[in-house]
Amino acid sequence: MDWGFELMLVSRVGLAALLGAAVGWEREVHDSPAGLRTYMMVTMGAALFALVSLHAGPNAPTQLAAAVPTGVGFLGAGMILRGEKGISGLTTAASVWGMAAVGLAIGYGMLLIAVLSALLILGVFLLRYWSKSLMHAGHACREPE
Repeated sequence: MDWGFELMLVSRVGLAALLGAAVGWEREVHDSPAGLRTYMMVTMGAALFALVSLHAGPNAPTQLAAAVPTGVGFLGAGMILRGEKGISGLTTAASVWGMAAVGLAIGYGMLLIAVLSALLILGVFLLRYWSKSLMHAGHACREPE
């Protein structure tokens, strides 16, 4: 057993956990149906599937890369709710799906794109709150007509 290689694999799973935690923490703070643990598990699981597939045979990486989004899609479907106010949970489901892709990228060694993509996903959520606060600030400054 090559301990250096094993540590590299574990570090990739650790990176997946950190990126999943960053997005999951943001979702948990805003009472999303999926939170810290869900995002961490999805991102780490996808990274593990990718890492294992690299050692399972010549066709395994492409087969697993195709299977993970389908499996996570079922998970995401459970987060989408229809209520009196309409449909909710679409963004959460899409972000869980996106974080699975981040996990796959980490597992396949595409670390820069994984980190930048996770930051972009996090940025989408932050953009929503920034735009809401700007809209509220704009309404507060307006004079009545």
